[in-house]
Amino acid sequence: MTAKSAAAAARATVYGYPRQGANRELKKAIEGYWKGRVTADALRSTAAELRRANWQSLAGAGIHEVPTGDFSYYDHVLDTSVMVGAIPERHRAAVETDVLDGYFAMARGTQDVAPLEMTKWFDTNYHYLVPELGPDTQFTANSAKQVAELKEALALGLAARPVLVGPVTYLLLSKPAPGVAPDFDPLTLLDRLLPVYASVLADLRAAGAEWVQLDEPALVQDRTPAELNAAARTYRDLGALTDRPKLLVASYFDRLGDALPVLAKAPVEGLALDFTESAAANLDAIAAVGGLPGKRLVAGVVNGRNIWINDLQKSLTTLGTLLGLADRVDVAASCSLLHVPLDAAAERDIEPQILRWLAFAKQKTAEIVTLAKGLTQGTDTITAELAANRADLASRATSPITRDPAVRARSEAVTDTDGRRCQPYGERAAAQRAHLGLPLLPTTTIGSFPQTSELRTARADLRAGRIDTAGYEERIKAEIQEVISFQEKTGIDVLVHGEPERNDMVQYFAEQLTGYLATQHGWVQSYGTRYVRPPILAGDISRPEPMTVRWTSYANSLTEKPVKGMLTGPVTMLAWSFVRDDQPLGDTARQVALALRDEVNDLEAAGTSVIQVDEPALRETLPLRAADRAGYLGWATEAFRLTTAGVRPDTQIHTHMCYAEFGDIVQAIDDLDADVISLEAARSHMQVARELAAHGYPREAGPGVYDIHSPRVPSTTEAAALLRKGLEAIPAERLWVNPDCGLKTRGWPETRASLESLVAAAHQVRGELSAS
Repeated sequence: MTAKSAAAAARATVYGYPRQGANRELKKAIEGYWKGRVTADALRSTAAELRRANWQSLAGAGIHEVPTGDFSYYDHVLDTSVMVGAIPERHRAAVETDVLDGYFAMARGTQDVAPLEMTKWFDTNYHYLVPELGPDTQFTANSAKQVAELKEALALGLAARPVLVGPVTYLLLSKPAPGVAPDFDPLTLLDRLLPVYASVLADLRAAGAEWVQLDEPALVQDRTPAELNAAARTYRDLGALTDRPKLLVASYFDRLGDALPVLAKAPVEGLALDFTESAAANLDAIAAVGGLPGKRLVAGVVNGRNIWINDLQKSLTTLGTLLGLADRVDVAASCSLLHVPLDAAAERDIEPQILRWLAFAKQKTAEIVTLAKGLTQGTDTITAELAANRADLASRATSPITRDPAVRARSEAVTDTDGRRCQPYGERAAAQRAHLGLPLLPTTTIGSFPQTSELRTARADLRAGRIDTAGYEERIKAEIQEVISFQEKTGIDVLVHGEPERNDMVQYFAEQLTGYLATQHGWVQSYGTRYVRPPILAGDISRPEPMTVRWTSYANSLTEKPVKGMLTGPVTMLAWSFVRDDQPLGDTARQVALALRDEVNDLEAAGTSVIQVDEPALRETLPLRAADRAGYLGWATEAFRLTTAGVRPDTQIHTHMCYAEFGDIVQAIDDLDADVISLEAARSHMQVARELAAHGYPREAGPGVYDIHSPRVPSTTEAAALLRKGLEAIPAERLWVNPDCGLKTRGWPETRASLESLVAAAHQVRGELSAS
């Protein structure tokens, strides 16, 4: 096929779209259903309207083929577990009684039944629910959701492509079910799973699907020969089916590496690949295998994970090169647009000049359509768009907003000594024990307490001018008083002020640092109904004045017990923001670290003896390929140490991480040189405690005994059992007792009951230790 005829076939598409609606209608409907204020029918009606609005918006913008099946009430991996019948035994009765309630029980748990484990979706801040499988797992096809949503789109007269999590990725993301040997390999279930996928594909074809997309992002990670052979066998077998739609195998977030030749040879009709920065090597790899003759190639040239405008001319160059390597080239974002906000045009508080640098989901859709038009009809048909794009790129590159000479000079002056504590851990630990006087198995929480409707109303009233700053601050003081009083009465040893003044653990700091921009409507799904507004890191970073000292000092004045100062670490400040892409991440992290270092030092000077610098994103941001990890971990751990190394030996530095797989970063956790680390461990049954022990981790640790992402209240017996399991790996003199994560999303009744159980469990196990 000639380049000209290939270009004529170019179509615009996307792999997925934000689910929540312009005003987070889905979140409100689901949470209303949980509280009994919204019926199941009303929830389903809201969901159907959101899907319809998304598809019509995409089609109206010029997208030729809309995705279906990407919508979810909670999580698309959980939807896949339902599709293949992988319902954990403990949830089967609930699912059989009521499908919707059973679905949410798997996601959130109930008072009597634990939910599925939750962890990060590759190196994003989206969380998925981990499938639980074992040698006795039997799969059964249930394509009802996928077929129904396809029919909804087709009924609107749209060309639609169902999107499914691919079978190889599904199995590679799974874990052994409770009670199954930990070395069980879910990939051994592939032969049982493939007939279920064959059945679903046949159902989708019968419902009118021409194409079905199978997402295999796990193939961009380092894979063993056995895993690559499993991928080859999967698509050999699925490709050989006679009763199926055309298959488009998609992969994203990085380069495919050794998996690309496997997919190139597979008997499938199309591949959808990432061609953005980290995955640019895919282009040379396609050329190296002789191209993709006879295949459709969907080229992800618009970055689906950041919010900066595309360099249209650069993308057109890439697309032009690809024209000679495939039968047909279509244009898409690099991954689902789930990871970006909906519409930059809704932001009224960002300067118009800066707003032109930004592209949310709607703007990225327009870029995809423009690129497809230019590829199909020639660049002379998009002359105005190219000129405007060049001007906007130049505006950003030359803007004084992005450069601060003083910040750059300070960053360049940093030495190795600046990132080292003045005494080794053993000497620090002795000084901290003498200074703090804590009991064995000290109890604490991670930082935030429930963000009540009264607190949210107070912030809204302040923004609307219904109360003044003095009135707002009185409400914050009252909340801090309540939080401190509760912790003292409950018997918690190291207190927190509860963070009532904070809207978000990243946004709160971003709004007080130069170089950051805040959005009003830039919501992105983190998990379930939890949405965040990542700030935009656009320029050089500095701290004009203290950010947390006032409220931490106020809390300290209310108690004789130590109160932790609470900060978000430099890596997480980057990972949970949309970060500038015009300089190395390590340079940006150093700037943020220096700003936070000033805050740490000011907290200590104000009398704060325990300071926690949270880094939940350290594992999340780990590159997907092992070859890229050493460089990342080098600058990431350096940034943490630079933040914390300026304090006295008797000031105790804590850090916190949650909802990730920690085993492959234990050395990096050690390299942080924090005195105490708290980690999520309740859903994984203390797995991280065993990983720390296997590494020989020498410092104090608090593996969580209370799963805060579920509404269920752990009993004292349950918390004590987890604590004893932690003691099997970590000596009592180095073990802390705490929840998995902050309590912001929980209500006060369950928080009170759960923390009372936690403290009672600590007292119970202390008694057992002293009696032994």
